[in-house]
Amino acid sequence: MKVTQFLKDHYKHFNAAAVIDAAEGYKLHLNNGGKMMITLAGAMSTAELGIILAEMIRQDKVQAITCTGANLEEDIFNLVAHDFYERIPNYRDLTPQDEQDLLDRHLNRVTDTCIPEEEAMRRLEHVVLKYWQKADQAGEAYFPHQFFYQILNSGELEQYYQIDPKNSWMLEAAKKNLPIFVPGWEDSTLGNIYTGHVISGDIKNVHTMRTGIQYMMELAEWYTQTATDASTIGFFQIGGGIAGDFPICVVPMLHQDLQRTGVPLWGYFAQISDSTTSYGSYSGAVPNEKITWGKLGVDTPKYVIESDATIVAPLIFAIVLDY
Repeated sequence: MKVTQFLKDHYKHFNAAAVIDAAEGYKLHLNNGGKMMITLAGAMSTAELGIILAEMIRQDKVQAITCTGANLEEDIFNLVAHDFYERIPNYRDLTPQDEQDLLDRHLNRVTDTCIPEEEAMRRLEHVVLKYWQKADQAGEAYFPHQFFYQILNSGELEQYYQIDPKNSWMLEAAKKNLPIFVPGWEDSTLGNIYTGHVISGDIKNVHTMRTGIQYMMELAEWYTQTATDASTIGFFQIGGGIAGDFPICVVPMLHQDLQRTGVPLWGYFAQISDSTTSYGSYSGAVPNEKITWGKLGVDTPKYVIESDATIVAPLIFAIVLDY
């Protein structure tokens, strides 16, 4: 039995039904000529969401991605150092000393998965620093994802690949030059490393790395050029935080701050969230609240699945891909 058929046979109510509704709404939005942005919070790349997200990119089921700096780099960490990762299935039982022991072995834990510092972070640093310095010396400036596109398209990292390249969503994005927006990139491992190299003088101009404000400007330009009444842009949000909060604000910014009243609202909205809908949590805000901020409209299709994104997102993507 196909995955899609199984889900439709068994996912009938509550959050299960919302999975089906959001997936069918996603398909309908694309079939009607719409575009889709996916936003990645949390540690989706370390969770190896790239296995199915790469296929979504290959099949043109996503036209833009907004993600944290961590998700941007962690897909490449996994690409070049997968064999050195360690899984800790009993992570809930770890003592503080157990955690210290992992640190002493240069293993940085993300829930049940440890990223190897030397094989992942330092290996990538040696390569990316060359590209940062080359741009710096030439007086050029690029966004974080553009530096990665240069590196991936150069083939310089191929000698280190430890997974099937087709399972890297960043590789697929680089092939298509997919628009990516990375707000708050400085809150990432390579963001910290870049800062260190600026402080030490290895990089002379801090603005060799383009900023979050410039990302918003780029997003505003892309949205204005891409969104039309006949082809609106949908918003599929995985988790919360800045990965979702930053890009969804582009619409009210265009309307209220730039007075571009002809720009359409987001044409579809779905969020997978485990955040409680209460206590002023933006990530837990129900979609209707976004109407009051000028982000969604009364008639915008809206879906919320309150669950674990590592479980739910691959299922929704499976339906979109007709698995």
